[in-house]
Amino acid sequence: MNLKIAVLPGDGVGDEVTAQAVRVLQTIAQHENHQFEFTEMPIGGVGITKKNSPLPDETLEVCLNSDAVLLGAVGAPEFDHLKGEMRCEAGLLKLRKRLGAFANLRPSVCYEALADCSPLKTEIVAGADILIVRELLGGLYFGEPRQIETNGANREAYNTMRYSAAEIERVARVAFEAAQTRGKKVTSVDKANVLETSQLWRETVNKIAPEYPEITVEHLYVDACAMALVTNPKRFDVILTENLFGDILSDEAAVLTGSLGMLGSASIGGAVGLYEPVHGSAPDIAGKNIANPIGAIASAAMLLRYSAQLEKSAQNVESAIVKVLSNGHRTADLSKSNNTIGTSEMGDLIVENLEEIYKANRAFSAT
Repeated sequence: MNLKIAVLPGDGVGDEVTAQAVRVLQTIAQHENHQFEFTEMPIGGVGITKKNSPLPDETLEVCLNSDAVLLGAVGAPEFDHLKGEMRCEAGLLKLRKRLGAFANLRPSVCYEALADCSPLKTEIVAGADILIVRELLGGLYFGEPRQIETNGANREAYNTMRYSAAEIERVARVAFEAAQTRGKKVTSVDKANVLETSQLWRETVNKIAPEYPEITVEHLYVDACAMALVTNPKRFDVILTENLFGDILSDEAAVLTGSLGMLGSASIGGAVGLYEPVHGSAPDIAGKNIANPIGAIASAAMLLRYSAQLEKSAQNVESAIVKVLSNGHRTADLSKSNNTIGTSEMGDLIVENLEEIYKANRAFSAT
């Protein structure tokens, strides 16, 4: 397979964690005789510094002409004063929109080896396995009009939450189809007791649910869902929700895994998939080789699954992650002691275990 991958390390720890994800992809390519072509481009604060844009035209062109995009993180304190289209986050939102990535998939799995790393009780989180499907191109983040206005001494701001039935239906289908390969349950999260957009959301989900008779569907208000995530997370299989709610709930779900650094994501639906860890740029620890690269590596596994259609390869990466964690290796965000390993060391161990998986597979094939 020939695969063009745009690599956007971005800001803060993005460069460190993305480098480890690329190493894992290179290992896959080597063992399976694929040709993965990596093109590194600037985004976020790096894009502003180099090209005076959080999403330079050259970066966008490379992304649109790639098969997949692997992103690190965007944002840094020195750019926080910028407004409007110059914000680092504006570049990321524009990239998602131009790629047409309307569905964001965020798995939150409590690995047995990490059950004691969660701030929640082990008996609550152990065995939790949730996929959050977040609508990514609508709602408050993209709705118009939006503005900050000054009228004399008074200032006010407004945003618009807007959804069409078509936008809701297409992301709902992603959630239902995902549930068919998992626990066959979809929890649709809204605020239908207050918001008209949520009323349309619930109506649309109910309209298409009969097309998936094997799937159990429930509706939950977002505040009730937020509480259930930390009191009874094992009740969930696939959570379907809109942009803002999904952003908040998926970060909350990180407590199940022990760290925000564990979560990868896939933004799909357009011609080019976008893969990125859920965590931010963490400028306070950038350059110290202590960031957790597993979220980025898990994102690389999702790239293999959704853009390359290499399911077995994705499973091999995920198995290597589990093996390293089961052997007791921890980055600082997961450890309760001073016995930790760094970003590159975690990458080394995952690559080594991936190598062992391929070695074992070759030995099995030879018998």
